Amino acid sequence: MGNLVAIVGRPNVGKSTLFNRLTQTRQAIVNEAAGTTRDRQYGKVEWLTKEFSLVDTGGWVVNSEDVFEEEINKQVKIAIEEADVILFVVDVMNGLTDLDQEVANILRRCRKPVLVVANKADNFEAHMNSAEFYALGLGDPICISAINGSCTGDLLDKILEVMPEDKPMALEEELPRIAVVGRPNAGKSSLVNAFIGEERNIVTDIAGTTRDSIYTKYNKFGLNFYLVDTAGIRKKGKVTEDLEYYSVIRSIRAIENSDVCILMLDATRGIESQDLNIFSLIQKNKKGLVVCVNKWDLIEDKSQKVINSYTTAIRERLAPFTDFPIIFISAMTKQRIFKVLETAKQVYENRHRRVSTAKLNETMLPIIENYPPPAWKGKYIKIKYVTQLPAGSIPSFVFFCNLPQWVKDPYKRFLENKIRDNWDFTGTPINIFIREK
Repeated sequence: MGNLVAIVGRPNVGKSTLFNRLTQTRQAIVNEAAGTTRDRQYGKVEWLTKEFSLVDTGGWVVNSEDVFEEEINKQVKIAIEEADVILFVVDVMNGLTDLDQEVANILRRCRKPVLVVANKADNFEAHMNSAEFYALGLGDPICISAINGSCTGDLLDKILEVMPEDKPMALEEELPRIAVVGRPNAGKSSLVNAFIGEERNIVTDIAGTTRDSIYTKYNKFGLNFYLVDTAGIRKKGKVTEDLEYYSVIRSIRAIENSDVCILMLDATRGIESQDLNIFSLIQKNKKGLVVCVNKWDLIEDKSQKVINSYTTAIRERLAPFTDFPIIFISAMTKQRIFKVLETAKQVYENRHRRVSTAKLNETMLPIIENYPPPAWKGKYIKIKYVTQLPAGSIPSFVFFCNLPQWVKDPYKRFLENKIRDNWDFTGTPINIFIREK
């Protein structure tokens, strides 16, 4: 299971700037006004050979005029409870404050690795000013500048040093894990209940009934894997209850820990922005994908023309990754639900498909010869050899050529599409690497 690192601290110390720096995104809004961040932002960080999830929180405040103060402080406490490592961000320019002391009092009791991050240390004079943060009693402060990235590599090294080992899930054996994900009330629990043939998970019309990620072993009809029913993932701005925040974190971890994700869409509502966000989360974690359009029994016109229009709309919204199966089902009437399991199993097998080097070269080299990479500044790129890397999380292929730096993304997508045309990798992402021969 992926580790979780939480960023906490008082307002305006640069937590969101640090979040954007470590995740290499501009996902969190950054503004000089204190209290800009209210909702939690989550992202992924890759450093050396490790990968972990990062959570940005709102600034800890007390006795302020901010109407969101109580809710923000609740979410900070929840993030501290959920996290494996805590980054306590302080401002080296403004020095130690009473709010810093209050946050430190909470962190000293949490019994988890806490790193004091002295931000805004843009010069060596500021590094010397960080000595006052020893008074927090949380160890040596690490001086960084989130805005220009100074010393953030040292911080990441320290995070990996104190991070606990990944804890394996408490499951009986290593089996494929298939997570059912989607917005609240898309029919995830109904589908899992239909699979196992009993009312294992509570189902109501109230969005957010499921709060935990529930693992169920499925061993029927020659299929053997774990089904994971997850809580619905709503837009972060609409998550207000503590329990729902816990649920969203657990759903994200269920996606990280799965092999294949069944993305549930509501046929009566179509594909919405939050469905795209969940799809993006599946893509970032490089998981297999099966899209299920649920509540098909409520659609009056079930003609092939309507099915084609639904299919086209879904593929267009989820582009450029379009090589995934789409199944129209009804969890209530159990229409086509067994096909979902068969397809999920096929996607899992596709993730572990191996193509021999001889077959790869026999098929791909003539295609590359007919459609070579575009020349760059009068230099011709010659791809001489292709092989599949040893088994990893997803299929990965390496193309060896004379000028790898000039092979651009459009041609990489061309190579990926040709691999998909010749071998069945439906539902799984593919890595394409270009290396120098």
